[in-house]
Amino acid sequence: MSLPYTLLRHSTKWFFLCIVLITSLLGGSVCRAALREDTLHITTNIDELLLTPASYSVLEDPTGRLTIQDVHRPEWLRRFTVASQAFTSIQHPSATYWLRLTLHDAEQAERHWYLELLDSHINSISLYQDENNAPIVHTGADLPFNSRPYFYKNFLFRLPLTPDQTHTYYIRLQSSSKTSFLARIRTETILASHFQREYGLLGGFYGVLLIMVIYNLCIYLFIREQMYLRYVAYVLSCSLVFLSEDGLGFQYLWPTLPWLNQLVNAVAPVLLLLTFSYYARQFMDSAERLPQYDAWVRRVVLGSAVLLLLDALVLRSGLGFWLYPLPYTMVCYLAVRVYQRGFRPAIFFLAAHSFVAISVLFLVLRKLGIHTLTNTFTVYSMNVAFVLEIAVLSYALGDKIKAIKDATIRAQERLVKQLRKRQHAQSQLLEQLQQNQQLKDQLNSELEAQVARRTEELRHQSETIAGQNRELMQANRLLALQSAAIEKLNAELQHDLQQAQEARVLSREVDFGEFSQIYPDKEACLTYLAELKWSNGYQCRRCGHEKYCDGREAHSRRCTRCRYVESATAYTLFQKCKFSIVKAFYAVFLLHTHHGNYSSQELSRVLDLRQGTCWSFSQKVAEAMRRREQAPEYDDQESWTKLLLDTHEAGIDDSLVEQNSVR
Repeated sequence: MSLPYTLLRHSTKWFFLCIVLITSLLGGSVCRAALREDTLHITTNIDELLLTPASYSVLEDPTGRLTIQDVHRPEWLRRFTVASQAFTSIQHPSATYWLRLTLHDAEQAERHWYLELLDSHINSISLYQDENNAPIVHTGADLPFNSRPYFYKNFLFRLPLTPDQTHTYYIRLQSSSKTSFLARIRTETILASHFQREYGLLGGFYGVLLIMVIYNLCIYLFIREQMYLRYVAYVLSCSLVFLSEDGLGFQYLWPTLPWLNQLVNAVAPVLLLLTFSYYARQFMDSAERLPQYDAWVRRVVLGSAVLLLLDALVLRSGLGFWLYPLPYTMVCYLAVRVYQRGFRPAIFFLAAHSFVAISVLFLVLRKLGIHTLTNTFTVYSMNVAFVLEIAVLSYALGDKIKAIKDATIRAQERLVKQLRKRQHAQSQLLEQLQQNQQLKDQLNSELEAQVARRTEELRHQSETIAGQNRELMQANRLLALQSAAIEKLNAELQHDLQQAQEARVLSREVDFGEFSQIYPDKEACLTYLAELKWSNGYQCRRCGHEKYCDGREAHSRRCTRCRYVESATAYTLFQKCKFSIVKAFYAVFLLHTHHGNYSSQELSRVLDLRQGTCWSFSQKVAEAMRRREQAPEYDDQESWTKLLLDTHEAGIDDSLVEQNSVR
C-alpha cells in the first residue's frame, strides 16, 4: 500500500473523529441548555428545605414587560436556565427575574407548607401557580407592609400543595439592589417554633441595644463626658442599620411608609460610618495623638459618606459597599498606631471590631452571590458580632475611664506632695519671719535710741541753721531786687533790639529767612495787618456801628448790630490773594524797597511761585505805589507798610458789602 494512500486514510479517520467530538460537545451544550431545574420531592421525614440557586430555573427579562402568559410560551420556556449555571443572584437591578420552582408532594397526609424569601428588601414580588394566570400574592418593599399575606419581617407565602402531585410555581422578582435567590420551605409547625426563637433572640438583641443606649445616656447626663454621647449615637445608628437590614423597622416602626423604608436602607449605613468614625476618633484621642493622620481620616470618611449617598440615592449601582473598607481600614490602622504609642484600650477596640469584620465578610460573600457559607449563624452573625462588640467596647470605655481616673489620682498625689512641700516651706518661712520680727524689734529699739540722740543733735543744728537762714533771706531779698533790675534792663534791651531789627527790615532789603523771623507765619501777618487796619478803632462799613465781636475766621470782626463780618485782609492789598500771605508780605517789601523795579522772574525764584502769579501781584503793588505817591500826605521816607491798606483793588461798593454780610 502506497504512502499517499496511507496518509489519506489516516487523515480521513482523524477528520471523522473530530466531527464526532465537535458534534458530541455541541449536543452536550444543547442538552445542558435544555435542562430543567430538579424537582424537589417533599417526603414525610422532611420539615424544612433550603432553596439554593440550583433549585430554580431563571429567566432574565431586561425590559420588565413579560407577563405570566408570555413566560408560558414555548419560546420563553426554552430560555429558562438552571440558576447555578447562569444566575446565582440578581445581577442587574434594572431587570426583572422569573424563577421557576417545581415541587412534588410525596406525602399521603396534607401539611401546610410556606415559602420564605430570606431577603426583605426586594421591591416587587409576585407568586404564580402553573395553572393560574393571576398571581397568588403580589407584594414587595415598594408597597405598604399590610400588602403581605402574613405579619412577618421576611416575605412569607403559603404554597398550596396537593399530596402525590407535582406543582410548578413562578416567582417574579424586581429589586433595585443585588440580592440572592435564597429561600426556605417550612411546615407550619417548624415555622411557628422558628418565629418564637427568631423574634425572641431579636427582641433580646434590641433589648441589649436599648439598655446600652439608656445606660450610656444616663452616664453622659451625670458626668457630661462627650464620649458617652458619641457612643450612644453609634449604637443608635447600628440599631437603625439592623432594623432596616432585618426588616423589623418596616414591620413595626414605619409599616405604611415604603419610601421611608427605602430612605432608611440608603442612609443608615452612612450614618453608621459617620458615627463610628466620630466615636472612634475621640475614643482614641486621635486629634491629639496623631493630628495629621486624624485629618486624613476625617476627609476620607466624609468623602466616602458623600459618595455612598450619591450611589444609594442617585446612581443605584449596587457597588456602594466597596466604599466602606477604606475608611474602616484607616480607623483600624489608627487604632494600631495609637496602641503602639502606649494607649492600651486601643487593643480592645481592635478586638471588638474584628468580630464585626468577620460578619461583614459573610455579608460581602452573600452580596457577591457566594452562598457556600450561608446559614442561619452567618446571616445573623452581625447581630452576634455587634453584641460582642458592645460588650468589649463597654469594657474598653470603662478601661479608658479607669485609666483617666488613675491618671487623675496620680496627678492628685503629685499635687498633694507639692502641697506638702509648699506647707513645709511655708512653716520654715513662718519661723524665719518670727526670727526676723525679733531681730526687727531689737533693731527698732536700737534705732529709736539712736534717733533720739540724733534728734537732739539735729535740734541744735537746726537752731544754728535757722540763724543762718535768716541771714540768707536778707541776702536773697537784696538779690531779688537786683534780679528785678536786671530783668527790667534785659526787657528794655530786647525791646530796643526788636525795634532795631524792625527798623532794619523797614529801612533796607533783607532775605526771606530774616524777614520770616519778624513775620514767621500767617497768624503773625494777620495779627499785624489787623492791628494796622484798625489802629484808629473799629467802625462797621455797613452801618457805621463801633462795637464788634470776633468772627469765625481768625482776626475777623463782626458788627454787633448788623452782624456784618469783615476779615483782616478785606479792603487791603491782600484781598483775594491766592498764595501765602507771608510771601505776599515779603513781595510787597521787595517791590517797595526796589521802587517797583523788581522783575517777576526774580520774584518767582525767590518766592517759589509761578511767574504769572508774581507778575499779576507785581502789577497790583505797582499800581498801589503810584496811587500812594499821588497822595497829598506822601513821604519819600515812609514805611512799606503804608501800601498794605491800599483799598483801590478791593472794589468797595454796597453790593460787595451785602454779599459779605452774615445771614
